[in-house]
Amino acid sequence: MQNLFAALILVLAATLGVVVRKRKPDAPSQSSNLIPHQLNRKDFVSPEKPWLLVVFTSSTCDACQDVATKAEVLTSQDVAVQIIDYLEMRNLHRQYAIDSVPTTVIADSNGVVQYGVLGPITATDLWAAMARCRDLKL
Repeated sequence: MQNLFAALILVLAATLGVVVRKRKPDAPSQSSNLIPHQLNRKDFVSPEKPWLLVVFTSSTCDACQDVATKAEVLTSQDVAVQIIDYLEMRNLHRQYAIDSVPTTVIADSNGVVQYGVLGPITATDLWAAMARCRDLKL
């Protein structure tokens, strides 16, 4: 009886070992979560304005709409705001390697990104980021 029980455990352990070895590893994450360092201002609205605030979004993303609404309020004589929806402007998402939305960036008149954030942002944090960027250039 003991030999039968030992043989059964041995077969079970061997079977489990084969299953574990054949299991495929999880696919690696494909997202690089990068924020661009430089934007070509000619790719966006109002390249003559000193500041550009861009929100890369997707129409399937609820958080994106919230960030876009907060960003649009910052439109002014000195700040151009543009919402770049993936379905409408895929080329810009690809060109700037945007693979996470919302991605929010603030670029100066030369297109140098002075601030960037992935994911949702509060209105207070967005306004503060814009103020810090503008203060740095004074």
